[in-house]
Amino acid sequence: MLQLNKIHHIAIICSDYQKSKTFYTDVLGLTIIQEIYRQERQSYKLDLALNGEYAIELFSFPNPPKRPSTPEAAGMRHLAFEVNDIQKTRDYLVNENITAEAIRIDEFTQKSFFFIADPDNLPVEFYEK
Repeated sequence: MLQLNKIHHIAIICSDYQKSKTFYTDVLGLTIIQEIYRQERQSYKLDLALNGEYAIELFSFPNPPKRPSTPEAAGMRHLAFEVNDIQKTRDYLVNENITAEAIRIDEFTQKSFFFIADPDNLPVEFYEK
Protein backbone atom coordinates (compact mmCIF):
# COMPACT_ATOMS: atom_id res chain seq x y z
CA MET A 1 0.00 0.00 0.00
CA LEU A 2 1.14 3.54 -0.72
CA GLN A 3 2.37 5.41 2.36
CA LEU A 4 1.95 9.18 2.32
CA ASN A 5 3.66 11.21 5.05
CA LYS A 6 1.93 14.59 4.81
CA ILE A 7 0.80 17.21 2.33
CA HIS A 8 4.00 18.77 1.00
CA HIS A 9 2.57 22.00 -0.42
CA ILE A 10 -0.34 23.63 -2.18
CA ALA A 11 0.26 25.50 -5.45
CA ILE A 12 -1.77 28.61 -6.23
CA ILE A 13 -1.67 30.63 -9.46
CA CYS A 14 -2.52 34.28 -8.98
CA SER A 15 -3.39 37.03 -11.45
CA ASP A 16 -1.84 39.96 -9.53
CA TYR A 17 1.40 38.78 -7.95
CA GLN A 18 2.04 41.77 -5.66
CA LYS A 19 -1.54 41.82 -4.40
CA SER A 20 -1.50 38.08 -3.65
CA LYS A 21 1.97 38.21 -2.12
CA THR A 22 0.76 40.94 0.25
CA PHE A 23 -2.40 38.96 1.09
CA TYR A 24 -0.58 35.72 1.93
CA THR A 25 2.34 37.36 3.78
CA ASP A 26 1.05 40.57 5.37
CA VAL A 27 -2.59 39.61 5.96
CA LEU A 28 -2.37 35.84 6.61
CA GLY A 29 1.16 35.98 8.05
CA LEU A 30 2.88 33.27 6.03
CA THR A 31 6.64 33.71 5.82
CA ILE A 32 8.73 33.78 2.67
CA ILE A 33 11.17 30.91 2.22
CA GLN A 34 12.36 32.02 -1.21
CA GLU A 35 11.23 34.12 -4.14
CA ILE A 36 12.35 33.33 -7.68
CA TYR A 37 11.63 35.11 -10.95
CA ARG A 38 11.67 32.67 -13.87
CA GLN A 39 12.42 34.84 -16.89
CA GLU A 40 11.67 32.13 -19.46
CA ARG A 41 8.12 31.79 -18.07
CA GLN A 42 7.65 35.43 -17.09
CA SER A 43 6.63 34.01 -13.75
CA TYR A 44 7.35 34.44 -10.08
CA LYS A 45 7.47 31.44 -7.75
CA LEU A 46 7.10 32.36 -4.09
CA ASP A 47 7.61 29.60 -1.51
CA LEU A 48 5.68 30.32 1.70
CA ALA A 49 5.79 28.69 5.13
CA LEU A 50 3.21 28.37 7.88
CA ASN A 51 4.77 28.08 11.35
CA GLY A 52 8.12 27.21 9.78
CA GLU A 53 6.69 24.46 7.55
CA TYR A 54 6.70 24.78 3.76
CA ALA A 55 3.03 25.13 2.78
CA ILE A 56 2.23 27.16 -0.35
CA GLU A 57 3.82 27.83 -3.73
CA LEU A 58 2.43 31.07 -5.13
CA PHE A 59 2.88 31.41 -8.90
CA SER A 60 2.29 34.27 -11.28
CA PHE A 61 1.81 33.72 -15.00
CA PRO A 62 0.89 36.23 -17.68
CA ASN A 63 -2.91 36.29 -18.15
CA PRO A 64 -3.96 33.09 -16.35
CA PRO A 65 -7.56 32.03 -17.06
CA LYS A 66 -10.15 32.89 -14.41
CA ARG A 67 -11.58 30.28 -12.06
CA PRO A 68 -14.53 28.74 -13.94
CA SER A 69 -17.12 29.17 -11.17
CA THR A 70 -17.79 29.03 -7.46
CA PRO A 71 -16.20 26.50 -5.10
CA GLU A 72 -18.21 23.70 -6.65
CA ALA A 73 -16.12 23.82 -9.86
CA ALA A 74 -13.93 20.78 -10.54
CA GLY A 75 -10.51 21.15 -8.97
CA MET A 76 -9.46 22.44 -5.58
CA ARG A 77 -12.55 23.56 -3.70
CA HIS A 78 -10.90 25.75 -1.07
CA LEU A 79 -7.85 26.27 1.12
CA ALA A 80 -8.46 25.85 4.86
CA PHE A 81 -6.44 26.98 7.88
CA GLU A 82 -6.92 25.77 11.45
CA VAL A 83 -7.10 28.58 14.01
CA ASN A 84 -7.35 28.67 17.80
CA ASP A 85 -9.89 31.48 18.08
CA ILE A 86 -12.40 31.84 15.25
CA GLN A 87 -13.85 35.17 16.42
CA LYS A 88 -10.42 36.82 16.85
CA THR A 89 -9.42 35.56 13.41
CA ARG A 90 -12.55 36.97 11.78
CA ASP A 91 -12.22 40.28 13.65
CA TYR A 92 -8.59 40.62 12.52
CA LEU A 93 -9.46 39.98 8.86
CA VAL A 94 -12.41 42.39 8.93
CA ASN A 95 -10.08 45.03 10.43
CA GLU A 96 -7.76 44.38 7.45
CA ASN A 97 -10.70 45.25 5.14
CA ILE A 98 -11.23 41.63 4.12
CA THR A 99 -14.86 40.67 3.51
CA ALA A 100 -15.65 37.71 5.76
CA GLU A 101 -18.73 35.53 5.94
CA ALA A 102 -20.57 35.17 9.20
CA ILE A 103 -19.24 32.44 11.47
CA ARG A 104 -21.10 29.16 10.99
CA ILE A 105 -21.14 25.85 12.84
CA ASP A 106 -20.20 22.61 11.06
CA GLU A 107 -23.25 20.38 11.51
CA PHE A 108 -21.12 17.23 11.87
CA THR A 109 -18.23 18.40 14.07
CA GLN A 110 -19.94 21.32 15.83
CA LYS A 111 -16.78 23.38 15.15
CA SER A 112 -16.94 27.02 14.06
CA PHE A 113 -15.75 28.18 10.64
CA PHE A 114 -16.07 30.93 8.05
CA PHE A 115 -14.82 31.82 4.58
CA ILE A 116 -13.10 34.74 2.91
CA ALA A 117 -11.73 35.05 -0.64
CA ASP A 118 -8.13 35.65 -1.65
CA PRO A 119 -7.36 38.34 -4.27
CA ASP A 120 -8.31 35.92 -7.07
CA ASN A 121 -11.53 34.85 -5.37
CA LEU A 122 -10.10 31.50 -4.21
CA PRO A 123 -12.19 30.49 -1.19
CA VAL A 124 -10.14 30.45 2.02
CA GLU A 125 -11.66 28.81 5.09
CA PHE A 126 -10.75 29.30 8.73
CA TYR A 127 -11.73 26.38 10.96
CA GLU A 128 -11.56 26.48 14.74
CA LYS A 129 -9.38 23.89 16.47
